[in-house]
Amino acid sequence: MAGEAADREERGSAQGGDGGVVGRLGAARYVLLGFVGLLAILVAAAALALHTAALLFFAVTLMIAALPRGERLVPRRLAQRAPPSVWPDTGLKQMADALPEPCVILDRRGFVRYQNHLAEAAFPIRPGDPLTFRLRAPDLLRAYERVAAGGVAERLEFVERVPTERWYDAWFSPIETREDNGRSGFVMLLFSDKTEQRRAERIRVDFVANASHELRTPLASLAGFIETLQGPARDDAVARERFLGIMHEQATRMSRLIDDLLSLSRVEMKAHMKPEAPVDLTGLLKGVVDAMEPLAREQHVTIESRLPDAPVVIAGDRDELVQVFQNLVENACKYGRSGGRVAVELEAGAAGEGPRATVRDFGPGIAAEHLPRLTERFYRADEPGGSTRGTGLGLAIVKHILNRHRARLVIESQPGAGAAFSVEFAGGTIGPKRIDTDKV
Repeated sequence: MAGEAADREERGSAQGGDGGVVGRLGAARYVLLGFVGLLAILVAAAALALHTAALLFFAVTLMIAALPRGERLVPRRLAQRAPPSVWPDTGLKQMADALPEPCVILDRRGFVRYQNHLAEAAFPIRPGDPLTFRLRAPDLLRAYERVAAGGVAERLEFVERVPTERWYDAWFSPIETREDNGRSGFVMLLFSDKTEQRRAERIRVDFVANASHELRTPLASLAGFIETLQGPARDDAVARERFLGIMHEQATRMSRLIDDLLSLSRVEMKAHMKPEAPVDLTGLLKGVVDAMEPLAREQHVTIESRLPDAPVVIAGDRDELVQVFQNLVENACKYGRSGGRVAVELEAGAAGEGPRATVRDFGPGIAAEHLPRLTERFYRADEPGGSTRGTGLGLAIVKHILNRHRARLVIESQPGAGAAFSVEFAGGTIGPKRIDTDKV
């Protein structure tokens, strides 16, 4: 009975299976359909005559039908076995999506097979691309190779420096059962963003070092004047009045210094977070000019503004940008007051270019050797013979805010010809049609 069943199976295979003509054509049906589709495209494009296409199809059909008996287009062993999976199953993807950190799933060849939305935002790489397309840290890649080759889970630190400096802890862990060769089917790469922690540590160290240095002089002055008022000048009304004025000035300077240090710390904490809120630069600069009018009158300076009538809307943080332009206008009024006027200009930018805002003074200008260092912390290039003295943090704050906005500060100056501080924003401003500008 078993032999008869085998004979029937063999005869059926010969007639309708892989051994028969019909069976061989049935096994090749997808190949024939694909070939027909290709011929149809060529005929439609007038690249092939209809009768030629028919002859080609007939020839290919005869070739398949003429295959030796028992010859299979797909070997039986491979046809019966499901192809190896190179994409994670649904459960693994759901687990990655549920994680609170960026997660990337790699196959053992180093290709990205899945990433959750946090990883997609932090490391823009598409599934199917190799890991090296986005992450080029050699230590990271070597750790992956060890884990993918059958090693245990590994953790390491690495730094991303573009577009801003960011610190990460990275974990490589093998997942799924191991294959016969000892290699894992998939490797999970999990990131933990340590940027804010590292920045907080750096800010703390910088704050202690800078604050102790900058506060030492005014504190020493205050202590000296207090001792004088308690001793020799106890009954000297004229000296007391003069010393109290100096003490008030030093206390105000210390307060301004602390405010600037705290402002700089807040900006540095958010340096890696690009702002996305819509901001109208035209309205913002009008507000800044109005707010700085009292200071300008005090410095005997006139502020002139040349702004477009239409809104110029970008993605940004309004409060921080107000701080940028107030700082630039204040500096222009104080250090360029001998020119008698300050010009505030805004250009919308041509197609593909971002807007450019410029604050220009007509004072003594800045010597060339000072220009590269103006945005350093506590660096001062006071005007010749002037008494104006700031904290040395204003332009450092401007630089960090603009870095967060992916903008840049361009400084142009020549002695005797004034100075121009221009803020150039990246292209892709938000058009008025895409936003309700009344709410900006």
